[in-house]
Amino acid sequence: MQIFFRALLAIYLGHLLADFVFQPPRLVSQKRSGGVRAYLIHGLAHFFATLILLAFFVRGSATMARTYFVLLALSLVHLLFDFAKIRITQRGLIPDGARAYLLDQLLHAFTVFLGAWLLSPGVSFSNVAAFIGIVRSFPAGFLLVPVIYVAVMFGGGYLIRDFTRALSEGVKRHSPEKSAEQLQNAGLYIGWLERFLVITALLLHSPASIGLILTAKSIARYPEFKSEHFAEYFLIGTLLSIAMAILGGIILVRVIFGAVRFS
Repeated sequence: MQIFFRALLAIYLGHLLADFVFQPPRLVSQKRSGGVRAYLIHGLAHFFATLILLAFFVRGSATMARTYFVLLALSLVHLLFDFAKIRITQRGLIPDGARAYLLDQLLHAFTVFLGAWLLSPGVSFSNVAAFIGIVRSFPAGFLLVPVIYVAVMFGGGYLIRDFTRALSEGVKRHSPEKSAEQLQNAGLYIGWLERFLVITALLLHSPASIGLILTAKSIARYPEFKSEHFAEYFLIGTLLSIAMAILGGIILVRVIFGAVRFS
């Protein structure tokens, strides 16, 4: 069971790194335009990221042929999902927004789960179902730390970006000197740092630091609050960002320390 848990977190961390860290916007644009080379680069990044992490955290996995077959299949399925999502959203069958993003990530998570199970011989489905309630008992629980950080920091940023896209377009119409793309990119990068600091503050048992983070962010944006549309965009995006970071921090505090209590 411990092998399954390690394999699951290692593969999922590799997936998150490939999707949100090793995939710059330029590569995403090339994929949207049908560039085969972009898909190849993304697939290789996914394969090698998961292979390196799995080899490091699951002893002996790098010497098994099954590992390479499973990870190759996962990478191919990953690319197939990406291709399908792009084509479906381009044809307007599903809006290119939060719903498409969440569905895509849920499908990826399912394949990660299945891949970890295939790489864990002797683990039955009943064992897999039971692990959810006993996560804290696994020594490999520390692997949840990078998973939460990457998922909340980077994955959360793209989700918030989709949620607030309509608001950013409203800001663009009322402030033509600032494009929606520039506004979203700035918010995306600030959000990465913001969520990192919030999760870290909770792990350090210092929730009061969250107030300082919000204050600093508000001061930096204060001159732009004269625009009602920007104020709404800023408030909704910030609250979503902080809420996601707090949720991720609480999960880590619960797993690492066994309780959500702050001294």
